[in-house]
Amino acid sequence: MGRPRLDQAGPAARWLRRHGTEERKRATMVALSNVRFGKTNEDVRTVQKALIARGRKIPDGATGTFGEQTKAAYRAEQLAQGFKGADADGIPGCASLTALGRHGGFSVDCTGAAPAARPGRLTLGQVTYHDPGDEVGEAAMRRYAGTACRLTGMDPKFGVPALVTITRRESAYNHPKFRVNDTDSNARGPIVADGHRQNCSRGATQCIPTTFASFHQAGTATTPYDVVADMCATVNYVRDHYHVNQSGSNFAARVQQADPNRPPHGY
Repeated sequence: MGRPRLDQAGPAARWLRRHGTEERKRATMVALSNVRFGKTNEDVRTVQKALIARGRKIPDGATGTFGEQTKAAYRAEQLAQGFKGADADGIPGCASLTALGRHGGFSVDCTGAAPAARPGRLTLGQVTYHDPGDEVGEAAMRRYAGTACRLTGMDPKFGVPALVTITRRESAYNHPKFRVNDTDSNARGPIVADGHRQNCSRGATQCIPTTFASFHQAGTATTPYDVVADMCATVNYVRDHYHVNQSGSNFAARVQQADPNRPPHGY
């Protein structure tokens, strides 16, 4: 008699197939540090497949490249997991990616993913809310952006137009009417010194206080209403979250809100 094929070998073979598949799933490890905007690798592809299986839309499919579609899909996943406001930013964190991994059959290595402590980083309690009354208008934004580029080491050829575009779209070049947004989903938390809720977006580039604190530039003002301080924090943020390079040559390509040739898009 011939040897039975595996698919005909009865309950033991079925158990082996089922549990062998589960073991292979558990063996899949995704490094959080690999799943970042702009990166292309197999860990990104694994996460994309899991997002698609969860019903999150990535029109181009699991390409292995973390772009705007994947960021939007990941934000939808974060919202479904109960994250809100700035915590649902489309950037994977250890908690949300681990939860997704439970559905997608992979585990997560969170080591090495925490941002290094940077000089100038503030606690939220160190952020102040005084408006120094900085200048308004495109010409003023160009001057402030030049200073921010010098402080952060970004080439003004790239940094100035990107930052000026952001200020035009976010605050009409620092117009007093648009320096604080108390109507969007970030507008929560206790009332602070400027009379608005703590987590409201503020300043010329509309930076929320938690982001401003995390990416604050040493030697600049501690209020996001200060245009140079606000712009510096924005540069540090986009370098971390969007992998904008040191010179800023890919600033507009990586951050749609900084690109005057594409429609506005939140960042």
